[in-house]
Amino acid sequence: MTAYDENDVLISPTTWVAKQARLYEESGGTKGLTINGSPCLLVDYLGRRSGKWHRTVLIYGRDGADYLIVASKGGDDNHPLWYLSLRDHPEVHVRVGAERFAATAETLSADEKARVWPHLVDVYAPYEDYQQKTDRDIPVVRLRRG
Repeated sequence: MTAYDENDVLISPTTWVAKQARLYEESGGTKGLTINGSPCLLVDYLGRRSGKWHRTVLIYGRDGADYLIVASKGGDDNHPLWYLSLRDHPEVHVRVGAERFAATAETLSADEKARVWPHLVDVYAPYEDYQQKTDRDIPVVRLRRG
């Protein structure tokens, strides 16, 4: 496993994600804070196959002090790669605005997802359409400070 160094993280190869992640990071968390009007954060995670640290930008909701992220992949039938990595390596690093902290990622149970799903759809309405597009149960992940 590669030791975490926030200056040595691979940014998503998806052009718009990379641009937003750089803006977010280079501004010290003062710019790039939303996607289509919804709040977003940065997650640094250990790649399950590469063993290297990666960074992506994700929309988030809240559940008390915890942050919630949705592994929607736009309603694709496959999980996003970041989700598979978090599932295998739940210790992550998160940036929300100017604040950076270590967290543990945990996939919510069906009951917990049902409880928070309406809030997440309020945060980003397309999640409902994404779930309708796929037979895959879209996971919701809790990021708990720790």
